[in-house]
Amino acid sequence: MIFLYSFTYTFQLGLLNQFEIGFVSRNILLFGLILMILIVFMFLWFRIELRKQRSDLEKDYYEKNQALIYQKEKAEKLLANLLPKQTAEELQQRGKVRSKRFRMVTVLFSDIHGFTKIVEQMNPEDLIDELDKFFMHFDSIVEKFNIEKIKTVGDAYMCAGGIPNKNRTNPIEVILAAMEIQHYMNEMKNNSIDERKAIWGLRVGVHTGPVIAGVVGSKKISYDIWGDTVNTASRMESSGAVGEINISGMTYMLVREFFLCEYRGRMPVKYKGNIDMYFVKGFLPNMSTDLKGLLPNEYFITKFQMLRYDDLEEEILTKMENELPKNLYYHNLKHTIDVITEVEIIGRKEGITEAEMLLLKTAALFHDSGFILSYSDHEEYSVKLARHILPQFKYSENQINEIANLIMHTKHPPKPKKLLEKIMCDADLDYLGRTDFIPVSGNLYRELKENGKIKSIDEWNQLQIKFIENHTYFTQTAQNMRDVNKFKQLDKLRELI
Repeated sequence: MIFLYSFTYTFQLGLLNQFEIGFVSRNILLFGLILMILIVFMFLWFRIELRKQRSDLEKDYYEKNQALIYQKEKAEKLLANLLPKQTAEELQQRGKVRSKRFRMVTVLFSDIHGFTKIVEQMNPEDLIDELDKFFMHFDSIVEKFNIEKIKTVGDAYMCAGGIPNKNRTNPIEVILAAMEIQHYMNEMKNNSIDERKAIWGLRVGVHTGPVIAGVVGSKKISYDIWGDTVNTASRMESSGAVGEINISGMTYMLVREFFLCEYRGRMPVKYKGNIDMYFVKGFLPNMSTDLKGLLPNEYFITKFQMLRYDDLEEEILTKMENELPKNLYYHNLKHTIDVITEVEIIGRKEGITEAEMLLLKTAALFHDSGFILSYSDHEEYSVKLARHILPQFKYSENQINEIANLIMHTKHPPKPKKLLEKIMCDADLDYLGRTDFIPVSGNLYRELKENGKIKSIDEWNQLQIKFIENHTYFTQTAQNMRDVNKFKQLDKLRELI
């Protein structure tokens, strides 16, 4: 019995211990589960908080960054209003601007006649409003003619053409601006008489010569120019007359083929001696649409554009010299210059107009510029470059389309129909009838071989013979100039084979 009782007690005790152990295990498991849930919850909460903080930081960063961008754009815009674009960019990049010397700049000074008397008659606020209106209109005029405003001092206005971008056209552009300014002031003068307000009159003086341009000041910066040219332009203004444009003899020499000028004597200038002076009265009769000579005709526009072409030619030839691949032994700078020369020679003999000559020379200038970007389909790339650059030189959309058409007609095989297209094709293949055909042909072979377009010299000579046998010049001028030599070159090629 004792044994049975002991066994029963031991068994119950074992069950109790197992129950307690199970209970404790369950409690531990439950506690662990709860702890795990808490840890997950805390992790998720911290993650959400971190995301929120990150979002707040990103938002704060974005807002501050946008504010900085806005302030930077505002500063750049302000700087652009104070300085020319290139000068502003140089100041931002280098922290300072180097002074530059320009050989040919046309400076304009203008001054309101009798301003002291007008000040006494007008209300100060009305006076400032009138001056502001005038100068704002002057600003729009000089911007239209690619002229840089320098400064205003009281009632005086100063601007200059040919800076910061050098060009040959600045004397004409400044005179055009001066004529438009005087026309505007005359209109204001007439309105002032009708409305019984103060009468405004303007003197304008212009001189062309070298200047030094740069930025002055550290806190309050400004773009300015210095030199005898500035002083002489100022003297031209003070020695002028109300409603007139008084120019120096130097400026007259540069614009006399465009404008009608009246000689008015000489004026002594310190360190310069006596300087001739002229009043600009309008456009030359053959360049004006009206008898008064106040409106330019198509001939003036074309002749002016031809002068602008000289700047374009210098820019594109420099670009080609620097950027064309070095293995272009034929389609190089010399070939482009040859084609420009030939379109002018053939065009003159074929009797084309100045406007047509402008189109031809521009097309010849650009026709191989596409080699800068690609050897294959270079004509298409030449057209793209022309369309990108020509608007900067005031070419119209119609002119650009015609130039693009002429460029594409140099693509082989040539199939010209119009006279300008024929001239373009003949000029491009002028070398076929030249005495230097053999060495030029050798350069073209070398170029084609290096670019994987031809395999052997024999293959090339066979192609040349076949091409020349089937080739014909399209204009009578080219036929007269080159046909005889072309057939002589054909005989030399056959001898080589």
